[in-house]
Amino acid sequence: FSSAVFPLSCAVQNYSWGKLGLESEVAKLLASSDPLVQIQPDQPYAELWMGTHPRGDAVIRDNRIPQKTLGQWIADNPACLGAKVKEAFQGTLPFLFKVLSVNTALSIQAHPNKELAAKLHAQFPEHYPDANHKPEMAIALTPFEGLCGFRPVEEIVSFLQSVPELRALIGEVAAEQLERSGSDDPRGVSAALRVCFTRLMKSEKKFFVDQLNMLVKRISQEVAEGKDTSGSNGDLLLRLHSQYPGDIGCFTIYFLNLVRLEPGEAMFLGANEPHAYLQGDCVECMACSDNTVRAGLTPKFIDVLTLCEMLNYTPAPSSSKIFPAVQSQLDPSVYLYDPPVPDFAIMKIEIPASIKLYLVSAVDSASILLVIQGTAVGTSTAAASEMSLCRGSVLFISANESISLHLSSADGMLLFRACCLL
Repeated sequence: FSSAVFPLSCAVQNYSWGKLGLESEVAKLLASSDPLVQIQPDQPYAELWMGTHPRGDAVIRDNRIPQKTLGQWIADNPACLGAKVKEAFQGTLPFLFKVLSVNTALSIQAHPNKELAAKLHAQFPEHYPDANHKPEMAIALTPFEGLCGFRPVEEIVSFLQSVPELRALIGEVAAEQLERSGSDDPRGVSAALRVCFTRLMKSEKKFFVDQLNMLVKRISQEVAEGKDTSGSNGDLLLRLHSQYPGDIGCFTIYFLNLVRLEPGEAMFLGANEPHAYLQGDCVECMACSDNTVRAGLTPKFIDVLTLCEMLNYTPAPSSSKIFPAVQSQLDPSVYLYDPPVPDFAIMKIEIPASIKLYLVSAVDSASILLVIQGTAVGTSTAAASEMSLCRGSVLFISANESISLHLSSADGMLLFRACCLL
């Protein structure tokens, strides 16, 4: 008998932007799933990686299985991916599933499309380690904030008029070009936006630090006097400046949408979409890649020229960035987040308290199941023995296998499942 459904022990990344100790959803999931784990209160628990990435290949928690990690097991049993997935993605799991707990902002970044990724990887392999694209989707677990995509032009123009320090960095010519660009000419708008954003990002370090300090001083005084600073996006500016003093990324809040997600709401980040997560906890799924082009709010390598060249300069309101979930016709407990890329999809499974036996149905793809709330005993014809599931449990499910959950919690369950629906 060879198991095709088994529990995983997943890698944690302690990046400095993560929430500390048990403030972090990642740490809470970890502590709940493994009582032997010691959570360090002053250590950031930023990301939980559920997948086969070489820097965090999940460990199989079943000593009857000879392979130690999920990556090794899939390499030896590629049929587990499902026939279509195996063929489309050369026998590898096409996605990385994560939980993120964000305390301070992540860098302003975008991910290249496949064509640009191949070119960057060929030219600068030390900064761009592979040739794949990296679309991502985030679903909020707690109220979640991020910057995403260019704001409607009228919002940017309004900031250019009420934030003189921003206008000084961009220059009068570029600012007027954007102010004059009309909604009847989207290409003209995008061109003007590109010029403005590029001028900002390429401004001389000493000049932008001076302007930023003037702006922070002015807004701090206005706050002290009890004035409304929303016309200068004051709250967010002061918050980012306290996290990354003197960083050009602080000015990007005047160009990019602030998107707020409630638990269960999602945003999809396609190729070339500028974004930065600001705070909160989410589950995230992405194509298998490490290609990130950064330009601010970070001490890491930044590549301003590449970023400004590649971005999608299409303005849109922040409401358009919220990606809808579709309730399944077959099973009302399932909500599907199916982005416009083949690499991955996510299902949210909300099992009500009234249901005591629930079938996690088979799909024609390998999948990874994460328990956020509730407890159950799982049984499967493809598992060697029954599996006890609780908050933080992670299961690998081979293609075309199902699991029966015998619920033991009084208030139902909340699960997320990543898979590939070709």
